[in-house]
Amino acid sequence: MNVSYWLGTSPPTDYPPYKPDGRVLDAVVVGGGITGLTTALLLAQAGATVAVVEAGRIAVGVTGYTTAKVSSLHGLTYASLEKTLGADAARTYAEANEAGLAEIARLVSELGIDCDFERLPAFTYTEEAGQVASIEAEVEAARRAGLAASFTAETDLPYPVRGAIRVEDQAQFHPRRFCLALAEAIVRSGGSVFEQTRVMGVDEGAPCGVKTADGELAANQVVIATQLPIVDKAGLFARAHPERSYAMTVTLDGPAPQGMYLSADSLTRSVRPVVAGGREAVLGGEGHKVGHDPDTRERYAALEAWARDRFDVADITYRWSAQDYVPADSVPYIGRAGPRSQRLLVATGFKKWGMSTAAVAAMILRDRIGGRPNPWAELFDSTRLDVKGEAKSFITENVDVAKRFVGDRIRARSAPPAVELAPGEGGIAELDGEHVAAFRDDDGRLHAVSARCTHMGCLVAWNTAERSWDCPCHGSRFDPDGNILQGPAISPLEPHST
Repeated sequence: MNVSYWLGTSPPTDYPPYKPDGRVLDAVVVGGGITGLTTALLLAQAGATVAVVEAGRIAVGVTGYTTAKVSSLHGLTYASLEKTLGADAARTYAEANEAGLAEIARLVSELGIDCDFERLPAFTYTEEAGQVASIEAEVEAARRAGLAASFTAETDLPYPVRGAIRVEDQAQFHPRRFCLALAEAIVRSGGSVFEQTRVMGVDEGAPCGVKTADGELAANQVVIATQLPIVDKAGLFARAHPERSYAMTVTLDGPAPQGMYLSADSLTRSVRPVVAGGREAVLGGEGHKVGHDPDTRERYAALEAWARDRFDVADITYRWSAQDYVPADSVPYIGRAGPRSQRLLVATGFKKWGMSTAAVAAMILRDRIGGRPNPWAELFDSTRLDVKGEAKSFITENVDVAKRFVGDRIRARSAPPAVELAPGEGGIAELDGEHVAAFRDDDGRLHAVSARCTHMGCLVAWNTAERSWDCPCHGSRFDPDGNILQGPAISPLEPHST
């Protein structure tokens, strides 16, 4: 995977792997991204004994590849929420995200975190005349939801817009520096952070047993904060679909725009300054479903062409892609891992707005573990069954998954011989009479692994830009040798034996 600006401008970490110590903790948080670290710190601040367990290194997964806007303005969300779930749901959604933004700001201030946190206005804009009515409707819905929203056609983008919704006092920051400070604060509070410790399963009991290759952790409560949960008793894999999007950091010949922007058009684009007042900007877009693009290198090329057309680009310093899950009814899933779960909790489906929503999740989960009511818990309840809100998207996405199961097996029958792969090429190929996921590296060596995702058996697809095997059904990702890059899979792809 290409290194992001956030990873390239922050130090590495070296927390130890887990070694059994016989303790029974109040809580174990599985996943060392912003959601897991924020949840763990809030629990520690509430007096709980807590440990964070991360399969790799903290904040180098999804959190390290975001555009890092901390905002309650999530594209065109509020008018849609009013229509499908009602005005009360839209107000609750806005209140929760504003509280999440405030919680991030509190942590930055109280811990003295140097992470370029700054308040800026957020915009959702359109360049299309036919979309102005949608922008106007979103302004009114956002106002009814309690946001200080206004309509404008004036921005500091270097190209004209037809209209935009503007919300003041939103924020942006350096997400990895923020997370590194959270980890340090967890340890100072008496908690633990364990890296290079993959969790293979959880036995929900009293206490729960968190299984790793190095031993088992015992805890009264367990939070799964691994993007799509590795333990999924609510069938969330079928209620959220994975999407990838692309970003780059550019140095401009003049000042970068001083607001945070997202287009509402068919060609989605994201713009924000790296730091307000500077010449660097983060530009993003080109989203698509995971594993559904035959050549992801073209996404970077399209984003770069757009950047050079719209901005005075002097240099491109970083390129990266990110992944997130979009829930069927546009509301993240936060709460119990299943209808009968009481000690196992999850947070997922942040629909590319994981910075403010991570704090929302952390506060909801902290309150649940502490036995306190939370005003947003019902809306975000991970076990909810909202037929009106979810039905259309749920059916569409799961029909798509079913087509992949059937269609991929048909396509695999005509796979070319692996010997035909040129250096740098990958794909499903025939090798020794079997269909495998094969990649020939730049030195000409062939890497061959099972083509079946270990999560639910979908046929993986080759990601040309990131040189990874991506599951088009539920978003698990693997490197050319089958090692896990992203879950929900917990087992690597089996190597092909000759």
